[in-house]
Amino acid sequence: MIVRIMGEGQVKLADAHFTELNKLDDELLAEMERGDGPGFRRTLAALLTRVRSLGEPLPDDALEPSELILPGPDATLEDVRAMLGDDGLIPGLPG
Repeated sequence: MIVRIMGEGQVKLADAHFTELNKLDDELLAEMERGDGPGFRRTLAALLTRVRSLGEPLPDDALEPSELILPGPDATLEDVRAMLGDDGLIPGLPG
């Protein structure tokens, strides 16, 4: 799956990693619902760090369609709320 981190670029991520990433997404959603700003920032940073470390960066000139778009590290609670689907930022396992 091709994942875009807004403002950074794209990475190719194996479907096998989505169980771990969905756990972080669930934490992020719970923190947003509680209005826990510090928890939100910490979990968003952890989610993006895992995507970067697990994924293989695509070249800057690659024009692959992104199957998943994640907010950048500076996104606010309001920014992320606008991006949320019914399943959070990361939908259920692909495929």
